This record gives sequence, structure tokens and C-alpha cells, in this order.
Amino acid sequence: MTATKRKLPNIFSSAARPSISQRLMLIGLVMSLFFLLIALFGSVFQGWGWLQNPSESLSNPIHEPPSISHFFGTSQQGYDVFSRTLFGTQAALQVVILATVLSVVIGVPLGLVSGYIGGRLDRILLFLMDTIYTLPGLLLSVTLAFVVGRGILNAAIAISIAYIPQYYRVVRNHTVSVKTELFIEAAQSMGASTWRILSRYLFLNVIASVPVLFTLNAADAILTLGGLGFLGLGLPEQVPEWGHDLRQALEALPTGIWWTALFPGLAMTLMVVGLSLVGEGLNDFINPRLRKENSNFVP
Repeated sequence: MTATKRKLPNIFSSAARPSISQRLMLIGLVMSLFFLLIALFGSVFQGWGWLQNPSESLSNPIHEPPSISHFFGTSQQGYDVFSRTLFGTQAALQVVILATVLSVVIGVPLGLVSGYIGGRLDRILLFLMDTIYTLPGLLLSVTLAFVVGRGILNAAIAISIAYIPQYYRVVRNHTVSVKTELFIEAAQSMGASTWRILSRYLFLNVIASVPVLFTLNAADAILTLGGLGFLGLGLPEQVPEWGHDLRQALEALPTGIWWTALFPGLAMTLMVVGLSLVGEGLNDFINPRLRKENSNFVP
């Protein structure tokens, strides 16, 4: 009888070192943390005199290329592009956090109640959320921005409406599958209230996918805010915002003034990439099957 050959464990396998998705997630975390620190400490640097006031235009120079005095140059309106780019991080994070938190606070409870209670309420909410979900997110945000007007809170409200159905659908579908489990039936038979079942038993079992949606929606919200700013519907003009600055830079591009568009666009791109990498890494961590499949591609 032939002896079975045992395969010795490889210390250099995916179990001993991070997988590709884990490495990418780490890169995304570093990038996201970098922008968070800029948003938190940008005002401190301005107080120390290291940054120009991003809301005050300089009488001179205008259209100056990047130099020692102005790292990213100056715009056609006389703004310091470096200060506008850095402080644009604050506006982006404020709107993104508000928009995603609003969508979570509204979408998750609606999904829990709809999936658990069912019946007519479930059919009405499902029809409403499916209707909103079919609309293009940017178009819906633009339409709402016309109604609510400019401002950080208004922009967050206009953006958040498009994300509510995503949280609702994920939580509702998980709730429908979990509510038939034995521990839910046991809680019902012991007389547990609907609120207790929703908050203590169902919530923790259906909330696993929300962090993934949160980070991916945050990345998408940055692009949506940039689109609103580019169309003149985001924040007031004096507030540093990447989309608005890109709109102003578009007029100067034909004359060879490239720096006013490059740096805000690059900041927006890097922040979106960082949050997207975090979201994809969380998705791979939460889903064991994806993590197993990805480990096969580790060099």
C-alpha cells in the first residue's frame, strides 16, 4: 500500500503573509488616513501661517505656475491652489460623512422593519426603494440639489437619497433570510417584543455588509460632490471644493494653465481610490469565499 505523501505547510503561503487584497486594503487605509489628517490639521497649519487663506484671492500674482512661494501655483481668480486643494479635503469629508451616515440611519432601520414585518409595508417600501434605485445617482442628486440649494448639509442630503435604497435592499434581504432561523423563532415563542428582536437578534446578524457599502458609497459620494460642484450646485463659491475648482480651471486649460486642474483632480482621484481599496478589502475580509479565491493568486 502506497503511503500518502503529506504536504508540509509553506511558511510563505497566504496564511503567513498578507494576501493581495490585504496589501491593497492597507494602501487604501494609509491613503484615507492621509486625507483625514489633512482635513483635521489643515486649519492648524493656516493658524501657524503656513497656508494661505483659501477663500481670499490674491491681488498678485495670478496664473503663476508652481513655485516656492505657491507650491501648486495660483488660479485665474487669484486663489492659492495648494490651499484650495488641501482645504477642499475638509469639505469633501464633511459632505461624505454626513451623506453616508444619513443613508445608513435611514436605510438600515427601514430594511430591518420591512424585512421582518413583511406584508403591505414591505411591498410599499420595496416598490419605493426600487424606484429610487433605478434612477441614476448623479442625476437624482442634481435634481435634489436644485430643490434644497447649496451648502454642506444640503449637498449631503441630495447625495444621501441615492444611497438609501442600497442599505435598505441589503439589510432587508438579510433580514428575510435570518428571521426564519430557530433562534428568532425561540425569541418569538418566549414573548420577546418586535423592538427587542430587531435590535438584539436581527441587527447584529444583518449588519456585516454595511461597512463595505459605507466605504464604497463614501468614494462614490466624493465623485458626486465633485459633479455637483462642477455644475455649480454643490457648495458656495468661496468654500474650497474640488469640483468647483475644476470647473473654474476648465476655462484656463486652453491657455496652457494646467496646474489649476491637475492638483484638485489628482486629490479627488487619490481619495476615491483609497476609499475604494478599503471597501474592496473589507468585502474580501467579510466574505471568506472571496478571500480563499484571492489567496490563490498570491505570487
